[in-house]
Amino acid sequence: MRRVFGSVRARAALAATLVVAVALVAAGTAVLLALRSNLTEQAGSAADTGARRVATSLATGTAPGALDLDDEDQPVQVVDEDGRLVAASEDLERISGAGTGAVKPVRARTDDDGDDHGGDDEDHGKLSETTGYGNGSATVDGDGADYRFAAVEVEDTAYGTLTVYAGAPLAAEQSAVSTALTSMLIGFPVLLVVVGGVTWLVTRRALRPVEGIRAEMAAVTASQDLARRVPVPGTHDEVARLARTTNETLSALEDSVERQRRFVADASHELRSPIASLRTQLEVGAAHPELLDVDGAVEDTVRLQELAADLLLLARLDAGEKAGGAEVDLAALVREELSQRVGDRLPVTADIRGTAQVTGSRSQLARILGNLLDNAQRHARTGVHVAVGLEGAAGGRAVLTVADDGDGVPEGERERIFERFVRLDDARSRDGGGAGLGLAIARDVAARHGGTLTVRTAPDGGALFELGLPVG
Repeated sequence: MRRVFGSVRARAALAATLVVAVALVAAGTAVLLALRSNLTEQAGSAADTGARRVATSLATGTAPGALDLDDEDQPVQVVDEDGRLVAASEDLERISGAGTGAVKPVRARTDDDGDDHGGDDEDHGKLSETTGYGNGSATVDGDGADYRFAAVEVEDTAYGTLTVYAGAPLAAEQSAVSTALTSMLIGFPVLLVVVGGVTWLVTRRALRPVEGIRAEMAAVTASQDLARRVPVPGTHDEVARLARTTNETLSALEDSVERQRRFVADASHELRSPIASLRTQLEVGAAHPELLDVDGAVEDTVRLQELAADLLLLARLDAGEKAGGAEVDLAALVREELSQRVGDRLPVTADIRGTAQVTGSRSQLARILGNLLDNAQRHARTGVHVAVGLEGAAGGRAVLTVADDGDGVPEGERERIFERFVRLDDARSRDGGGAGLGLAIARDVAARHGGTLTVRTAPDGGALFELGLPVG
């Protein structure tokens, strides 16, 4: 049971049925109330007509006892201002909801001596313009029924103020309301079953591709084969977009896993060379201390340390490490870093103008500058040039450029050099060429700071790397 109602189609069918049920109940209630009101109003109109017909006779001088009420097809009472019944329909056996519960009239009093008398042409009553209404019941000649009663007053008669009560049967209203209610009680459940069934079938058909997506994703999980793709239905709805997005996610995941595999393989390959070299030197030194190349061992250890630091930083960047929110003066940072560099192969000139405040991590920004300078030192012929400045509207962007006068970067390789473990100088020795991680780290750090890192041709024909960062 829990599994059935836990499905989307079951919940959708139940929700649709409940919504339709509420709407039907509300609409049915409104229809019944409107029908009852309309029919009750019609019955009231008929009762008012009958009451005013009798009241008109009284207003024209007809005595209550002289009224001919046998022709009336509705119960009628005439009550004086003292609440006494002075005229009533023949065969009236019981009545409620009218002027009085009495069914036998008493002799009406006159204005002078209380004797009944016929009408006087000079005595004319006045009919009330308003009509009172009420519901009640009556039994006439053994037939009991519910009635809508209308009450009309006649003033200034020879018998004082008289009130005429006439009733119109509510049988038509009750029959119509009963018939409508019965139809609703029969039709509404059938309609709800149809709505629930149609919703179930439509939802099942609509969600069938989702089940295919789920099954394929389960197969991908079980087989760990990220090359598989979920089926895309030939529709243009949300399910089709879900399938396409799922396939895009699988593609991105497959690429990420493949990059991770290549990264691990390349890292293992890069680590193997200095470790093997260091082991060889230590083994030779252990056997022949006089042959130990201490400088070579230290150099290999430094390479291992730098490579391990690069790998650790890449791992932190891949894990989503934030750039930080410190205010950094890029111009001051460049001056400080250049003053601390010793042992560079070629001189470094600088063109630093004013200040360039950016937001981020000072150590990571210094890492970008160090990696770009190390790369330029490996490729330059006579020197390296560094420049810092602001550009854009109102100085909205800080720009750091590092240029060399080497061979430059071919246009077709300008994006590839930012990939990890990619080196365009593979013919050179590993000792001089680095591991191919510096530029990849620099671009990743730049992206974490909301900036860009690109390469183009320098004025001297070499490579010019440009770092652009938003001003903090």
